[in-house]
Amino acid sequence: MKINFTHLGCAALALLLFNLNPNLYAQNRRSAPPVTAPATSTTPAPASAAPKTGIRPYKEIITDKAKTDNGLFKVHRLDGKYFYEIPDSLFDREMLVVTRYAKTPTVDGTYGGEELNEQVWKWQRRDKQVFIRIPSYRNIAAKETEMFEAVKNSNLDAVLSSFEIKAINNDSSSVVIDVTDLYSKDVQSLGLPQSLRTLYKITTMDETRTYVDTIKSFPINIEARSLKTYRATDPPGDKSIGSMTVEIHNSMLLLPKVPYKARFSDDRVGFFGQSQTDYGLDAQKAQVTRYIHRWKLEPKDPAAYQRGELVEPKKQIIYYIDPATPAKWRPYLIAGVKDWNVAFEAAGFKNAITALEAPLNDPDWSPEDARYSVIRYFASNIANAYGPHISDPRSGEIMESDIGWYHNVMNLVRNWFFVQTAAINPDARSAKFKDEVMGQLVRFVSSHEVGHTLGLPHNFGSSVAYPVDSLRSRTFTKRMAGTAPSIMDYARFNYIAQPGDEGVVLYPGIGEYDKWAIKWGYTWFDNQSPVEEAKTLNKWTIEKAGNPAYFYGQQTGNPIDPRSQSEDLGDDAVKASTYGIANLKRIIPNIEKWTYEEGQPYNNLQELFGEVLSQWSRYMGHVRSNIGGIYENDKTYEQKGPVYTHVPEAKQKEALEFINQQAFATPIWMLDQSMLNKFDNAGIVERLRRAQVGVLNGILDFSRLNRVIDNSVKNGAAAYSMDELFADLRNSIWSELKSGGNVDTYRRNLQRAYIERMSFLLNENEPAPPSGPGQFTAQGAPQMDASQSDIRPMARFELKALAAQIRTAQPKFSNSVIKSHLDDALVRINDALDPKK
Repeated sequence: MKINFTHLGCAALALLLFNLNPNLYAQNRRSAPPVTAPATSTTPAPASAAPKTGIRPYKEIITDKAKTDNGLFKVHRLDGKYFYEIPDSLFDREMLVVTRYAKTPTVDGTYGGEELNEQVWKWQRRDKQVFIRIPSYRNIAAKETEMFEAVKNSNLDAVLSSFEIKAINNDSSSVVIDVTDLYSKDVQSLGLPQSLRTLYKITTMDETRTYVDTIKSFPINIEARSLKTYRATDPPGDKSIGSMTVEIHNSMLLLPKVPYKARFSDDRVGFFGQSQTDYGLDAQKAQVTRYIHRWKLEPKDPAAYQRGELVEPKKQIIYYIDPATPAKWRPYLIAGVKDWNVAFEAAGFKNAITALEAPLNDPDWSPEDARYSVIRYFASNIANAYGPHISDPRSGEIMESDIGWYHNVMNLVRNWFFVQTAAINPDARSAKFKDEVMGQLVRFVSSHEVGHTLGLPHNFGSSVAYPVDSLRSRTFTKRMAGTAPSIMDYARFNYIAQPGDEGVVLYPGIGEYDKWAIKWGYTWFDNQSPVEEAKTLNKWTIEKAGNPAYFYGQQTGNPIDPRSQSEDLGDDAVKASTYGIANLKRIIPNIEKWTYEEGQPYNNLQELFGEVLSQWSRYMGHVRSNIGGIYENDKTYEQKGPVYTHVPEAKQKEALEFINQQAFATPIWMLDQSMLNKFDNAGIVERLRRAQVGVLNGILDFSRLNRVIDNSVKNGAAAYSMDELFADLRNSIWSELKSGGNVDTYRRNLQRAYIERMSFLLNENEPAPPSGPGQFTAQGAPQMDASQSDIRPMARFELKALAAQIRTAQPKFSNSVIKSHLDDALVRINDALDPKK
């Protein structure tokens, strides 16, 4: 089972994940595939042709000319064919099969080392044949329960492939089959997935340009590599070739005979995981059980561990650095891995995790080998990194991980560091950072991605734990070892610190929440059952409840809880964003000087101005989330108080007033014409319009307004009601109607967008959620019908009120552009109120 994270704009992510919205993932590139029924081949997997003579003597099949590789199975190569000699003891053992790219053509977004598929196989012998079966783990029941047979009868293992037995060894303890066709024919499970076949319009495999390169056997795994050529009508690269050639690597890893003890999940502590429907439990419904993903860590010295001493694990978690990684960045990647040892100490383990440079000149070491976890370095202009892991679907045990590291992630962190710290940090005031500065940024990203591979999703609620002004304190930030209790948040860098806050920590680090989560997930409980462990862990969790340092906030694209969002810092979004904007105002007058490169065009200036605009938009989003916001504190029956609490009215009104001042009032500080003229050819008006409209439409969002209505129903006069919100918004965006002041180009654009959005609320409906017939939003609230809510009547009321205000105010304006704008506004309102006319 694979969890694939991507961030930087995050992940998606799925694979029956819990504690995480499925649309999120890693700094944001791709998400993990969901757990589905076992993948099937494009055509049935090829069965080896049975010779007329049936099973033949061993020496006739495996002759003296055969080259044999001993390992999990004996692998024999003879005359271009490959044979597996499968011992009887390994039939019906579960094996994890991971398919990856080994090499790819020049295709943006596709790189050697990335995963394509994973399955669990069981080799089964029946009479004169061997079958590959694909077990399912969705529905389970223990063998000793009455439901076992019923589950077994509705959980049939699919057949992937069949093989005729070619020979039996001399002592009848193993059988020989020909597996050449399994790797050289078009078996979708072991090649390109359907999504890529559709993308590149692949028709068939060209077997004349396809071959098995190597198959190597190791003690617990077998590694196969094939070159495969697919005919395609729209292939990547040179389309005149009419085909796509890739190298595919298939790893088959023997899973433990006895699965590692599973640990139940808890919504109050963030872990990736998996779910099963357990029909064997004594429950009056089909009970879904959920397990976390974690590495198997057991103490070398259990007695010392029980005495509370730090003990090394029996098996250390080891990452290898891809040999393709530039040498100067390797120490920082290694440091990012080792940073997690402080968290594992909270779970009672020392030296639990490390990173090593890949061994040189070792023919038996391969980065594609499923026994090894590798930080893979991709020569790519993608500004990203991601931390997936592969787990045993029976228990959640993490078996291995390969972190994807794209070269251009350095440009991403350069931009973040510049826009968030350059106002106070001389190290960030250049187009190219010193190696030590960039190295520390590489270490930060490395630590974050390693956290994902340990089973930790993003904790978007962590960064709210610290008071805003405390993040300006050198003493406080050093004591807390960073800017947030978790490096798994998107806390980024300290944009709150102001000039004069010397020595303040600018980076996030492994914090208190990280230590807590690792303790929760990895503490070893000798002989306790999962149920007994869950009781202990529940007590621990309740003890931490209410302490913001241990708060877990799920990642969502449109958060309902203003504490759980990306890129924010501190416990007060208005105050933090005010500090952040003050720093952006310090950057703009210096941005040309700080991005200077001799002999270069103004590309850096253009790119980093775009980062300033984006950062400004983030601040608006952080504050906006308070409007219609609901605090979500997951609880169990033992915990008193509500799970859901609406943000207080005063805080919501403060948020809207901030947006009125900082977003809807034209941010002229950003519009330095001497700077813009260096790279902007009449694009700034549209860029700023889109940013302002994005803020506005995010406020006038169906789901947000639905929460505003819900607040009024539940809290009455104490709520920030929709009529108050709409009136405040109209009076702000159209304030010139009262004052008679100038309505500049940016304000006119914003006012037209306001009418357009109100027309949308009046005449359109909220799109159905991706789940379709389920009629529930991503946050679990029922799908609303805007046509039968108060939204449409209020939108109609607002448009009529606005029209009346415009007519009253028109005589105040003599400027022809503004007069035409107001005339046009009345036409637009009339069209919105009567769209059929």
